[in-house]
Amino acid sequence: MDAFYASVEQRDNPELRGKPVAVGGEGPRGVLTTASYEARVFGVRSAMPSVTAARKCPDLIFVKPRFEVYRAVSQQIREIFAEYTPMVEPLSLDEAYLDVTENLKCMPIATEIALEIRAKIKAVTGLTASAGISYNKFLAKMASDLNKPDGQAVITPKNGAAFVEQLAVKKFHGVGPATAEKMHRLGIEIGADLKTKSLPFLAKHFGKSGPYFYGIARGIDERQVKPNRVRKSVGAEDTFSKDIDDLDLAVLELGPLAEKVWRYCEGKDIAARTVTVKIKYSDFTQATRSRTESIPFVDRDSILHAATGLLATVYPFKLSVRLLGITLSSLSGDESDITSEQPQFDLDL
Repeated sequence: MDAFYASVEQRDNPELRGKPVAVGGEGPRGVLTTASYEARVFGVRSAMPSVTAARKCPDLIFVKPRFEVYRAVSQQIREIFAEYTPMVEPLSLDEAYLDVTENLKCMPIATEIALEIRAKIKAVTGLTASAGISYNKFLAKMASDLNKPDGQAVITPKNGAAFVEQLAVKKFHGVGPATAEKMHRLGIEIGADLKTKSLPFLAKHFGKSGPYFYGIARGIDERQVKPNRVRKSVGAEDTFSKDIDDLDLAVLELGPLAEKVWRYCEGKDIAARTVTVKIKYSDFTQATRSRTESIPFVDRDSILHAATGLLATVYPFKLSVRLLGITLSSLSGDESDITSEQPQFDLDL
């Protein structure tokens, strides 16, 4: 989907159309979840601090997120996908892989399927989507960004390897800023540079990701589309309006987080045996502490009790705390409703 959250807000509020819109909080601790294309012209992007975004675009309009609406629209889109193939692997509310090799419409050409799905999404939701079509997941993902917004692109088997060779590694899906910087230090700037490196070299420097990088440098990605992947964790976090130094105040802030993750698990009939507390300090460094039980946590209070004990292990805090988070993992339950999408709730957007 194209600038999904912001596009939903512009759809539902005509006064926002054609204007730079950011979904997120505009306070000093706010962070953007996404920005409209009108805002992106100014360099505004997702995960950017709100103060930075406002400085880049003085006319930026901040809108608080409405996740219940985004989830409802996402469900509409997934229902459209299901008309074409059961092989759908959601990545998030606004993105998914579809394997249409064998599809329910018996359509032989993937580009025509993509055109039809995008048209149906526009008719049903009023929103635009972009698509990438290729012979593997990595290249399909890369193609999806080539003609955004409201477009699609194809990378054929004949052109796959050549496409990757010309591409800057910092643009590779799966290569974050830290990995890109490490590659640059090793003399790897584009796909062609990556292709010259041996599998042992990449395994030595990038561990388990080494074989993946070796493959995609050659346009090879053997990963299959996996529908109904098991969820690994459920998390919630809160960025405070003012840093916290006191343990009692910090414990109070854990209450809403425990409530949030427990309500989600309760509603989905999911149980968890591991609680992890995330602490982000005023200098943006982070620490995590985890605890795993032999039996699942039974309610909100048991989660909060475990999280409180974990937080106490890092007190006195080395610096004041700007963010706390609780994540539940080692999940079990109704896996028919458990997907690869991991919800992350921010209570102070």
